[in-house]
Amino acid sequence: MQQQREPSASESFFWPSVWAIVLHVLVFGMLFVSFAFTPELPPAKPIVQATLYQLKSKSQATTQTNQKIAGEAKKSAARQTEVEQMEQKKVEQEAVKAAEQKKEEAAQKAEEAKKADEAKKADEAKKADDAKKADDAKKAEAKKAEEKQLADIAKKKAEEEAKEEAKKEAAEEAKKKIVEDAKKKAAEDAKKKAEAEEAKKKIAEDAKKKAAADAAKKKAQDAARKSVEEKKAQALADLLSDKTERQQAMADEVGDETAGNFDDLIRSRASEGWAQPPSARKGMKVVLQINMLPDGTISGVSVANSSGDVPFDSSAVAAVKNIGRLTEMQGLKPADFAPYRSFKMTFTPEDLAL
Repeated sequence: MQQQREPSASESFFWPSVWAIVLHVLVFGMLFVSFAFTPELPPAKPIVQATLYQLKSKSQATTQTNQKIAGEAKKSAARQTEVEQMEQKKVEQEAVKAAEQKKEEAAQKAEEAKKADEAKKADEAKKADDAKKADDAKKAEAKKAEEKQLADIAKKKAEEEAKEEAKKEAAEEAKKKIVEDAKKKAAEDAKKKAEAEEAKKKIAEDAKKKAAADAAKKKAQDAARKSVEEKKAQALADLLSDKTERQQAMADEVGDETAGNFDDLIRSRASEGWAQPPSARKGMKVVLQINMLPDGTISGVSVANSSGDVPFDSSAVAAVKNIGRLTEMQGLKPADFAPYRSFKMTFTPEDLAL
């Protein structure tokens, strides 16, 4: 909105001067009209009326009296005229005063109109200024909103670009990781394959060794069993053919030999089910308390004297329990079985690793 120009001093006094001249013209016109239409007043009458009579003979006193009366009449007429003139002057003064009052009222009204006009102009200027400020504020707000919108669009675009860049980087990283994982997996697979081949070879070798050991163990067990059976048969034959003393001596000898053979049999059977613990070392000794039933069933095994290594002690106890029952014990006489009802045996890793 364009700013209004301030009026100059000559422009400010132009219209008040015009209004003053017009007001004076109106006042004088009104006075002229009032004088023109004022009704004519009747001629002034003397207050004292005197009638003069012409006397044929007048005395000096009468003459003086008449002159005095005439002077009084003239004075009265003069006073009347003066009063009328004063009243006329008073009317004129009142008319002038009324005209001046009207002039002052007109000037006051003109001043008030001027002030009202100035107030109106000031109000309009203020409204225009307020409208301009409001318009400027709206424009500033719109500009601010537009800048904010552009900033939001730029920010969103930057975020999307950052996301795309992050996605690209993530894809590159994932690709690198896949390649690295593939390489690691290939290396691990090759290593596992080599380990599997090695384990397979070791298992085959262990199987061969175990087969040879089992064959040797079975051969030794068969030989021990056969030796025991042969000795038992020989002992029985000797007992039946010799004398009583000889028979008793032979029985004692056979009993000791039989007991030694059964100890070897128990160790042999225990070694079949022994699981060697990693802590087992040469030189270890554990004494087990073994309980057995007459039919050869092992009813209980406990540690009587520890080797100092709990895993080895537990493995020895488990190996003896795994025997279950020795069918070879069923043919013994009660006297021969008595030592095996509850007895102690010493085990070493060498005994269990036959």
